[in-house]
Amino acid sequence: MTRKKQPLSARFMAATGKLRMFFGPAQGGSTAGPILYRDDEAHRRREEELQQWTVVRNPDGSTYLTTKREDLPPAPLPPGE
Repeated sequence: MTRKKQPLSARFMAATGKLRMFFGPAQGGSTAGPILYRDDEAHRRREEELQQWTVVRNPDGSTYLTTKREDLPPAPLPPGE
């Protein structure tokens, strides 16, 4: 008597169903609430680093970064420009 092996998706669902007994259901929270940002030292450092770049948007919608710093040469133009 041979038993047909279940598909991977069915085995995965069975395993996650068993894990749900221990960990509870997945969080059903909403994404409509406000986004909260931590204003810590790492965030301030990243903001300072981002100040050295300018975003350039091409007519086709693609974007790239160029430096704002005067001591560096300008960034090369993308191909086709």
